[in-house]
Amino acid sequence: MNNNWYMLTLTGEDQPGIVARVTQALFDRGLNLGEASMLRLGGNFTIMMMVSGELDARTLESGLADVARSLNLSLHIDPMQGGLHRHVPPNFMVRVSGADKAGIVAKVTGVLAEAGFNILDLESDVAGRAEQPVYIMQIAGIASVPLETLEDALKALRSEGIDVNISPVETLVG
Repeated sequence: MNNNWYMLTLTGEDQPGIVARVTQALFDRGLNLGEASMLRLGGNFTIMMMVSGELDARTLESGLADVARSLNLSLHIDPMQGGLHRHVPPNFMVRVSGADKAGIVAKVTGVLAEAGFNILDLESDVAGRAEQPVYIMQIAGIASVPLETLEDALKALRSEGIDVNISPVETLVG
């Protein structure tokens, strides 16, 4: 049995039934769902999911084209390695807020990367008012360096008026 893995990305205006119809179409074609992330961003809905099965990419795309078209979703498919059961729990959580300025994400993530921090998950939002937007980010990640090393790296951001806090994540194993 040949088991092909694909990363599916679907995006479009949010509406009821997207997840139900897409996952039913996958099930109807004998595909298995691996890891997935589905969320609303603004008024849009985004799905990223790993799927596996015996279909080749072209057959998979044609099999999902009708449901994507009927929901007015953009569909993108990439062949990939499966890689299930490799979940890495974060050991640090970073919370950021500051004036919504161009480059804030690049600055924060660049400083973290340079300090040896690997981002596992990043969520962001723009709050405040249109006249005074505030950018808010929450980043979960992993680093083998101590908290003090990461704190030192973040000092430059704080001096620019970016409120950035980092804390260890306590992971219970058992």
